[in-house]
Amino acid sequence: MTRPDRDRLSRRHFLQGVACTATASAFTSSSLFSALAAYKADDKPLIVGAGNHRYEWVRGWGQLPAGMKYGSTHGGVVVDAQNHIYFSTDGDQSIIVLDQAGKHVRSIGKEWKPDKDGNGTHDMQLHREGRQEFIYLVSLFRNEFAKITLTGEIVWVKGFPEQSGIYKAKTEFKPTGITVAPNGDFYVTDGYGANYVHRYNAKGEYLSSWGGKSTAAKEDGKFSTPHKIIIDERGKTPTVLVTDRANHRLQWFTLEGKHIKTLDGTDNDFLRLPSVLNIRGGDVAIGDLKGRVTILDKDNKLVTHIGDSGDAKKQATNRITPDQWVDGQFIAAHGLSWDKQGNLYVAEWNLSGRVVKLKRLK
Repeated sequence: MTRPDRDRLSRRHFLQGVACTATASAFTSSSLFSALAAYKADDKPLIVGAGNHRYEWVRGWGQLPAGMKYGSTHGGVVVDAQNHIYFSTDGDQSIIVLDQAGKHVRSIGKEWKPDKDGNGTHDMQLHREGRQEFIYLVSLFRNEFAKITLTGEIVWVKGFPEQSGIYKAKTEFKPTGITVAPNGDFYVTDGYGANYVHRYNAKGEYLSSWGGKSTAAKEDGKFSTPHKIIIDERGKTPTVLVTDRANHRLQWFTLEGKHIKTLDGTDNDFLRLPSVLNIRGGDVAIGDLKGRVTILDKDNKLVTHIGDSGDAKKQATNRITPDQWVDGQFIAAHGLSWDKQGNLYVAEWNLSGRVVKLKRLK
């Protein structure tokens, strides 16, 4: 392997190459050690971002035990109080839990595995109730949403919102996002179905719905793929923040569903396909399906775009194979979350399963 070739490969692919070479050429232990040492010397930190949001792209993070695979990562990411990172997948493991070093901790929720079409747990949100944290999740293939413990025990499961009068059958309800307000009310987005937000109280009782499919005029309060949802507590009162993905914008609402404001990202390539949100302090991280992560400040002004390859053919697609992945470049950011230290974890919409850690630099 020549040096230029080696520089183009990620750590994972280089190690695989070394292992193959060792087998073919009967490498001695000292030869293998020398090869690894040479690679390590060339493996300089890869820094992305700008301003107070500079990160190291941690190469090769998130290694699973032998024989275990991520499967398609078409879900969400949450981080618990112990800094364990949960990735929902469309693979056999359903929800995979890693520590900050990328070591496998456990896998849970096998009953949420995907159907034959590969649609599994699409989003998750954590909510602390007393001393215990719970995962709220939405399942595309089951047309349901649920509350479970951090070890996977089911607390309750809810079906489609019949009381809304919007659906004739449960298969029309295709939930994509879920979030919980400080008062315990929770909200479910039907991003792949009727384009509504549904509100429930802490007891799981249906309260109301708002939204519906927007027209070409992109009316405020209506949506074209309300993909993910989060509670924004940066102001005096909490608000509901929704990614209106296909309309290239974000929309804010009161907890009761009254439209407050819209941030349209159509101009200047500001928001392409905003898919997921996470808030830490005054800042918002946006996973953009079209190949990058965007950071906004407390005033929703742009801080930086991270990981933009500039190659439209390798954006917003789940079919880019691992041999085409490039460290430092996102393909289709679909789930993300900060941890306590400000490190950012990103899951990409990818059939092979791709998860990334961005280590926050001081």
